[in-house]
Amino acid sequence: VQLVESGGGLVQAGGSLKLSCVASGFRFENYAMSWVRQAPGKGPEWISTINYDGDDTYYADSVKGRFTISRDNTLKTVYLQMTALKSDDTAVYFCSKYPFNFRAGPGLNYDYRGQGTQVTVSS
Repeated sequence: VQLVESGGGLVQAGGSLKLSCVASGFRFENYAMSWVRQAPGKGPEWISTINYDGDDTYYADSVKGRFTISRDNTLKTVYLQMTALKSDDTAVYFCSKYPFNFRAGPGLNYDYRGQGTQVTVSS
């Protein structure tokens, strides 16, 4: 399993970024995918999950209404559109694979994750 994130960077508060994660090594279309972030000195924080076909999505309260998760099973890619960014959103963002096929739910639940992409929001 390989998960490769991209799209991070430095953005001003109130700005937007779109993260991408390209997956390989497993049947992407059968698994929910999630985004998790980790800020300096803190533990991992689950922020969003999308089910295997994109019909169901889940969001942490901290990002609900500002972030949108989506996926393209043809491209084996999951996205995270982030808007109205705040300094508290500064973190390394990881995409992760849900452990069980055809199932999904909120929360920190994964068996693989990528190397991450840094998002820094300046105030």
